[in-house]
Amino acid sequence: MKIGFIGLGVMGAHMARHLVAAGHDVTVYNRTAAKAEAWVNDNGGRSAATPGSLAEGQDIVMACVGNDADLLDVTTGPHGAFGAMASGTVFVDHTTASADVARRLQAEAAERGIGFVDAPVSGGEAGARDGVLTVMCGGDQADYDRADPAIAAFARACRLMGPSGAGQLTKMANQICIAGLVQALSEGIHFSQSAGLDVDAMLDVVSKGAAGSWQMQNRGATMNRGEFDFGFAVRLMRKDLGICLSEARRNGATLPITAIVDQFYSDVEAAGGGHLDTSSLLTRLTQSRG
Repeated sequence: MKIGFIGLGVMGAHMARHLVAAGHDVTVYNRTAAKAEAWVNDNGGRSAATPGSLAEGQDIVMACVGNDADLLDVTTGPHGAFGAMASGTVFVDHTTASADVARRLQAEAAERGIGFVDAPVSGGEAGARDGVLTVMCGGDQADYDRADPAIAAFARACRLMGPSGAGQLTKMANQICIAGLVQALSEGIHFSQSAGLDVDAMLDVVSKGAAGSWQMQNRGATMNRGEFDFGFAVRLMRKDLGICLSEARRNGATLPITAIVDQFYSDVEAAGGGHLDTSSLLTRLTQSRG
């Protein structure tokens, strides 16, 4: 297919690369044009000067940008993609954004005769690099069916969760679960360090039981060594948890642990750790020891 990809950040650059590897004809756009040109030099395809010029003649346009405001700019802004997309094409949004903006954009896309699928991803930079992301989608079945073969280039799992916004709501549930897991893992490591246990041995044996998790397998050892300068940044997790808490206020859900962990991440960020991996939540405990 002819595919346009907007946003060549930590995730998007890898995702677009997998689209090229799968044989698609890919055009890219990035707010920093030099990054798009460098990506084309490394991967092939072509770059566009605006989201609108990128969208011309494409079967599918994908985006992975920062937040709701960025998404609105590249879709419905003065040089947005929606104005140049042909009837019957599909816009697939991989941004972690609000369910409200997904519903708003789906409605506007429908008025223009184009499809819209909200499709946030989980798996981090490693999942994007290796092409094994999990993709949670919201939208109409027909639009999802057209987008699914393209998404398959960088996903190991992709599922339509319901109507527009359902993908974003599922991603919120994902982030809520991760927040609690990272806090619990931080406390388990902090406790073991304080008790004088061999923490690596503890992680090895505990990971084989009911407490085992992706976080423990992939972050436990680096947390014990105090290594946090990689991975999914605290500042981005705070953005995501803010979306979760805002949606909970709207739908009446009670999220006490999520609210506490968000405050703990605020403390890490205030101490200068906004760029660190989310596993740096441990530092809030170890720095206050004694």
